[in-house]
Amino acid sequence: MNNKEIKEKRLKGYFIEAAKEILKGEGLECANVRNIAERAGYSYATLYNYFKDLKELIFECTKDFCDECKDFVTAQVQELPDGMEKIKKIIMAYINFFVQYYSIFELFFLERISGMGIKRDSIKVILKLLDDLCSKQWEYSIKNNLIEKQSALKNMELLRYTVTGLLLFYINRRHPDTYNDFINLCEKNINALIES
Repeated sequence: MNNKEIKEKRLKGYFIEAAKEILKGEGLECANVRNIAERAGYSYATLYNYFKDLKELIFECTKDFCDECKDFVTAQVQELPDGMEKIKKIIMAYINFFVQYYSIFELFFLERISGMGIKRDSIKVILKLLDDLCSKQWEYSIKNNLIEKQSALKNMELLRYTVTGLLLFYINRRHPDTYNDFINLCEKNINALIES
């Protein structure tokens, strides 16, 4: 990499980190070009030297948030043996990531797509995140006859929507009332789906 490429990568990184801080702390409504550039320590015109528009920057943040989620989940389950129990723990770690970083959940699942100007690629990345986290364990479970392939595919889809719904009610409506009740409800639903 030459000096120009190194500088470009570094400056893009400043803008991405500034945007991520704003998205995590204040939400999408505060993530405008001026606020991001100010947080990064540059003029808003400089931002346009590295990103076509705000949509492109938000897409980069989305990819980074997905990577953060994957790292968070992996750190929590890496010592566990492969199989169905690991799938449950992966899903619970995924849930805990979004409870801890609820503004990322709001960005991913509550913001109007037209309001975000989000790219179609971002939507695919977001929707496949839980599937990607669990895919190796589903493959292991199918290969070792712990579950049939058709059941695994059906359960993956049901879990994707069930987990999102549970998070939606808890983060957006505080239902159930306590975190412990929420975790118990999640575990009950996940167990029912995986063991069915």
